[in-house]
This record gives sequence, structure tokens and C-alpha cells, in this order.
Amino acid sequence: MSSIPERRISISLPNLLTVLAVLVSLVVLWQVRSLIVLLLISIVLASTIAPVVNWAEQWRIPRWLTVIFVYLSLIGGLTGAGALFGPTTFTQIQQLISQIPNYLGQLVVTIENWALSLNANQPDLVNQIEQILDVQGLSAWALRSSQQLLARSYTLTTGLVGGVFNLILSLFISGYMLADSRALIRGGVQLLPKPWDDRLAAQVHPVSSRIGSYLRGRVLVSAILGVLTTLGLSVLGLSDFALGLGAIAGVTNLIPFVGPSLGAVPALVVALSQGWWMLLWVLLLFLILQNLESYLLAPLVVGSSVGVHPLYLLLAVLGGTEVLGILGALIVPPLVAGASVLLENLYLEPKLLAEKQATLVLNRTGDGKPQTASDSVPASS
Repeated sequence: MSSIPERRISISLPNLLTVLAVLVSLVVLWQVRSLIVLLLISIVLASTIAPVVNWAEQWRIPRWLTVIFVYLSLIGGLTGAGALFGPTTFTQIQQLISQIPNYLGQLVVTIENWALSLNANQPDLVNQIEQILDVQGLSAWALRSSQQLLARSYTLTTGLVGGVFNLILSLFISGYMLADSRALIRGGVQLLPKPWDDRLAAQVHPVSSRIGSYLRGRVLVSAILGVLTTLGLSVLGLSDFALGLGAIAGVTNLIPFVGPSLGAVPALVVALSQGWWMLLWVLLLFLILQNLESYLLAPLVVGSSVGVHPLYLLLAVLGGTEVLGILGALIVPPLVAGASVLLENLYLEPKLLAEKQATLVLNRTGDGKPQTASDSVPASS
């Protein structure tokens, strides 16, 4: 009876050191995860305003001067808009939050009346509806879910002061990236071996262009839809909450796919308290705006700059929300769009080119097989 040979697993010192180095690297990355998120935010911000800086450089304007002017203009514009519309918007949002339980209670009463009109002989149906639509439970669940979602955003867990400090720091880092981008790129790629240093250096501009195009398009589309939502709700008679609901719709629209639906929910709840006709008109308004975004604004403003399948973007939104909360839903999709450039230019295009060349070589032989030396020798007579 033959014995089974024993296999000994030997662990060499280089392999052990490699495993330890990987583990230490993972621990270090986990400890500086907040810094990594801050760098990702800075990259997205820098990519968004990079075309303005590059355009000004063509007119011999120093990059650092353009960066300062752009940031001062953005801060001044946002401050002015906040001073003009901010107090009214926040007041309406606070009133809306305080009225949500009342609106939900009216929703329950409306559904109960509808159920009784269908079959008045079954009071148990009404009791079941009351148990399912627990107003206090729904309000507590919505508040708890919102708090958990905000808690996942690293910039919000440190409080208001920490969030403002991180925002200022990300603006400073992104400005430094733009002002001295060439030196940063040159110093970074020097660490890589040939020919990857030149290859990756050539991908910085297309990656930045796709990230910036995506975010600029989303911000512009969201701003337009926020204004149109405010105007539409005012025309329909919901002027008391029109500005707040428009701001909510504009901000949530920054999140692809799920954002427009999330922004419509508060408006529909408020509309239902005004009656079924108001609910119908508000629902029609949001359907028109969503189709306007899908078929006109998004193709016209964003265009094909994303270059990523919608399913992958949806997964990026869900994954970013799970890890970083609202912040992840905003910054992960443009980063995925930028990473797709590297995948296309460094892997897919060379792979397709190699396959095409191999197909051409096979087609030249006539029978689909490589030509050998014996095939080229003519037969003797």
C-alpha cells in the first residue's frame, strides 16, 4: 500500500515580510481614512474648476492667481445666495420637518377613509391599516435613518466646526493641486518604473476632465431643476414651502438615480395634505421635470462625459452611501467615472488593439492558422 507523500509548506522570509508589509499598510490606511476622504474631495473639487484655470493660463495668467479668483468668486456667490435665500429656505425646511407628523396623520386618515369606502363591512381592515401606518413609528424611523446616514459622512461626525474646517482644508488642498499641478504630477510619476510613468502622466488630463465634466453637469442640472421645482410649486399653490422643497429637490438631485425620487417625497406628502387634486398636480410636475432631466438636460449638459454604464453608477451610489453616507453618494460616482478612463486607456484599448492585430495576422494566412516554414516551401515536381 503506497503512502501519500507529505507536503511541507515552507514560509520564506521575503514572503513573510511581504505579508507583514501589506498588513501594516492596511492598518495605516485605516487610521488615515479621514485624510484619504479629504484628498478624494480635493481631487473632485480640483477637477471641477481645472478647465477655468487651464483656459486662463493660455492668456498668460498665473495659475495661482486664477485659483484665488475662482475660489473667491465661488465663496462670494454662495455667501450672497445664502444671505438672500438661506433664511427663508431654512425656515421653510424647519416648518416642514415639524409638520411632517401632521401630514403623515392626514395620510393615514385619507387611506382609512378610502378603505372604508371600498368595504364598510370590514372594520378589521381599518385596524390593520392603522397598525401598518404607525405615524409615530414612521416619524421615528425616518429621523433615525437620517441620523445614521449623516453619521456615515466623516466630515459630519466631527460636528459643525469640524465640517467647516475640513471644507476649508479641502479647498486649500485642491487649490494647491491646481496651482502646482505639473510639479505634483511630475514628482508622483517619477516613483514609477518605465514606461508606466509616462503612461500614467498622460492619463491625468483625461481623468480630471471626466471627473470635472460629470460633477459640473450634475451641479448645473440640479440647480436648474431646483429653480423649476420652486417655480412650479409656487404656481400650484404651495408657496409656503416652495423654496424649501425646491432646495431639497435640487440637493437630492445631485445623487444619480435615487436623488430625484427622494426629492419628490416631501413635496408629495405636503401635496396630499391639500387633497387628491393637489397630489395629482404635484406628481405630474415631478414627472415632467424628471423627463426633462432625462431626455433634455442630462444629455445636453452632461452628455456622454460619464462613459460608465448606468448600472455601475448605481452601484457606486449605493456603495458610496453605505460607506460615507451622503458624502459618498456625491463624490464616489465622479471618481468611478475617472477610474473608468484608466481602465479604458490602459487596459481595454491595448487589449482590443492586440486582439485586432492577432486577427489580422491570422487572416493573412488564409486558413486561419499561422504560416510555418514548411508551408512556404513549394512541392517538388
